[in-house]
Amino acid sequence: MTVAYGAEGEYGDDGAGHGDGNDDELAAEAQAASLRAWEKKYASERAWEDLEEDPTTGRLRVSKGRVEADARERRAKMAAMASSAHACKGMIRFMYVVVDLSRAANEEDFRPNRLSVIGQCVIGFIREYFNQNPLSQLGLIVARDGVGERLTELSGSPEAHVSALKKTLDASGDFSLQNTLNVARTSLKSIPAYGSREVLYILSALSTCDPGNVWTEVAAAKAAKVRVNVVSLAAELHVSRRMADETGGDFGVSLNADHLHDLIMAHAPPPPLSEEATKSSLVQMGFPQKKHVASDALTVGVTGDYVCPRCSGRIDELPSQCAVCRLTLVSSPHLARSYHHLFPVKAFNELDAAADDKSNVTATLECAACLATISDRSLASTCEDCTKMFCFACDVYIHEKLHNCPFCSS
Repeated sequence: MTVAYGAEGEYGDDGAGHGDGNDDELAAEAQAASLRAWEKKYASERAWEDLEEDPTTGRLRVSKGRVEADARERRAKMAAMASSAHACKGMIRFMYVVVDLSRAANEEDFRPNRLSVIGQCVIGFIREYFNQNPLSQLGLIVARDGVGERLTELSGSPEAHVSALKKTLDASGDFSLQNTLNVARTSLKSIPAYGSREVLYILSALSTCDPGNVWTEVAAAKAAKVRVNVVSLAAELHVSRRMADETGGDFGVSLNADHLHDLIMAHAPPPPLSEEATKSSLVQMGFPQKKHVASDALTVGVTGDYVCPRCSGRIDELPSQCAVCRLTLVSSPHLARSYHHLFPVKAFNELDAAADDKSNVTATLECAACLATISDRSLASTCEDCTKMFCFACDVYIHEKLHNCPFCSS
């Protein structure tokens, strides 16, 4: 039996025009269902209500309530990072980012379309990945037309990956989970034991077109200790969820473009290592000297500005491995920058503005870092060790960029 809105017996049709009202309701429901994802975001959050007029300049600004909510959310993330300081994390990571460029990436539920949003998020992730992991390497794999294509090899050059991705942002064909995972696993299986092996999927498709049994490839990835993480744009796919669970990875589904950005960026900091990988091991590293290639050497095919200290081979960039003796080559700044995620700055203590109001404390507060006057006492915070006070902007800068308290260090 078929039941339809507006049918006789459900609403009744007495000729008084009730059917027109039902048609209007159906049209309104259809219009609401056709909202794009970016429209639903603003409709649900009512973001225009977070704006107010600045009495001084007359311009629109974000209301105090929204600023405080963002501050609390950001401080909660920084506190979570500080609480995970006891977890053992890897300093050297090897990751492949698999970008789904099947026909599903052409959908327009993101503005202007999924392809544009994915490109921006992946480019931002590449730069943040090397900022957080200066000793690590990354590669790109694109999935389209039922195959997995290795776009870039594992390397430490973010701009090379960004340039290659910008040239190939076109979507077509089907997505193949088995083929892309095979390409990533085959390349990662030769990685030394001291490096963590990871794969990050940016998935748009709701189906996978595989030439064989995909679970065989998932089992092989698990045996090779490859951690697979998945970020889906559309919905949860059982095969990708199970793949992430079995390999010890994370799975997430984006709600909108901002949420997609947050889910992808969550994989930039190094994850905690498994119990099997926490055993310490010595890693031989070389610190090559930079020597410019003479013009006469270019005629005989000698390239690269860095010279390997073991075999005097030439390389183009750092960090990398010598193509001749396979020695890991880094620079001293890369090694120094890799320690900040092992010893994160403690979360600052929020100023108790309510207690100050009850005690009628009206003293003007000043940020110890930027020397600016702190107008909103609820956004001020103090360092637990040096007891210096900071504004919210400096608090965020210290925890997310500087990675050490300037007054504690001095």
